[in-house]
Amino acid sequence: MRALAAEALGTALLVAAVIGSGIMGERLAGGNDAVALLANTGATAAALYVLILLFGPLSGAHFNPVVTAVLWARGDVAGRTVLPFAAAQVLGAAAGAVTANAMFALPLVAAAATARTGPALWLSEIVATFLLVLVILGLSKARPAAIPASVALTIAAAYWFTASTSFANPAVTLARSLSDTFAGIDPRHVPAFVVAQAAGGALALGVASALFGRRPAARAGMVEAPIHAAQLE
Repeated sequence: MRALAAEALGTALLVAAVIGSGIMGERLAGGNDAVALLANTGATAAALYVLILLFGPLSGAHFNPVVTAVLWARGDVAGRTVLPFAAAQVLGAAAGAVTANAMFALPLVAAAATARTGPALWLSEIVATFLLVLVILGLSKARPAAIPASVALTIAAAYWFTASTSFANPAVTLARSLSDTFAGIDPRHVPAFVVAQAAGGALALGVASALFGRRPAARAGMVEAPIHAAQLE
């Protein structure tokens, strides 16, 4: 239960940081989207780094259904943890979106109107999720202590080099559709993003297995103790 609570709370705080910093950045940037995105990037990366350190020892700090599924496929988490973790992440993400909206005196739930669709953005989500998962899998064996900073830096970089600004997380993508703000995504465009993210995660699993080898399966019922991160955005 503590692991589930950690996943829910960690994902909620991550989404609150993503959406809240987007709102604040847009309000203070005076119409300059580059400045708003820069503020959004910095706050998200900083929050992600701290949240991984904070909740990693409790749950592994996945905060992302794709990461949980990939770790299960690789044998690092027990199968019975996948659905509960995913549910906690989705519910936590939704709570984070509602909280961010409330903090800025906006409607608690408002369907986003920002269009994010098309082959270029779908490819961006494949690339962003692939890179995120590859970093986690590659470092988990050789340098697990480097994962928190590496994941935060990966997300910060992908905010800028992908056309989609690197959602790379189905739970966060769904939550961002609940806020009609700078970080939002039209709910109609969420399914394609999720499919692209799943494809990126599967591709990263295959490449990581070829490059780094597969780790021994975890004992039944155990969640990997070393920090495994995810993002967001």
